[in-house]
Amino acid sequence: MTSTLPAGTSSVGVDAADGETSGLRLGAHIRRLRKGHGLTLVQVAEATGLSHPFLSQLERGLAQPSLGSLRRIAVALQTSPIELVAAADEPVADLPPVEIQRRDDPRGTTVPDGFASGTARLLAAASRPLHPVEISAAATSPGEAFQHPEDEFVYVVEGTVVLDLDGETRTLSVGDSAYYAGGVAHRWWSADGAPYRLVVVKQGSRRA
Repeated sequence: MTSTLPAGTSSVGVDAADGETSGLRLGAHIRRLRKGHGLTLVQVAEATGLSHPFLSQLERGLAQPSLGSLRRIAVALQTSPIELVAAADEPVADLPPVEIQRRDDPRGTTVPDGFASGTARLLAAASRPLHPVEISAAATSPGEAFQHPEDEFVYVVEGTVVLDLDGETRTLSVGDSAYYAGGVAHRWWSADGAPYRLVVVKQGSRRA
């Protein structure tokens, strides 16, 4: 598959072993979100600073987004990178009542490297009503805030982070957690420049 990226960016797309089908799933989900908001490709291009041709190829599964592109698209479509990552995961029709995922489970490789300036690992099938993700990063820049209709929960496993909720910041350390309702603008970053690890649980949005 040919990856078309904006100049100066690196691909953080899906695992190469499942690249094409994952890219199609991601593109279809982005298209559904865009149309659900009544936006044209031109409008999304203006909101994200990405080119119209790139977005068109992305929706058709012919391009992979860089980390920066993924974040900008999520902000423009009022969702989160977690939801976009989950959209690329292979759907499971008949989910078992119990799902165990080991530390070395290959599912982790389907999540883009570089997510939130680190890595992220989807901890359950994307078809579940909840999307638990383990995030390891060391980002010191706040970046843009995300806002989506679904509730979200954050638990700090390692390190110390600054959590910005609707413009009000709190410092969270190991063992601290935060729950915020859908619609609350949020972002987080390292409080001291050291790496951190979070478990983020987001309500999954309904997908057609």
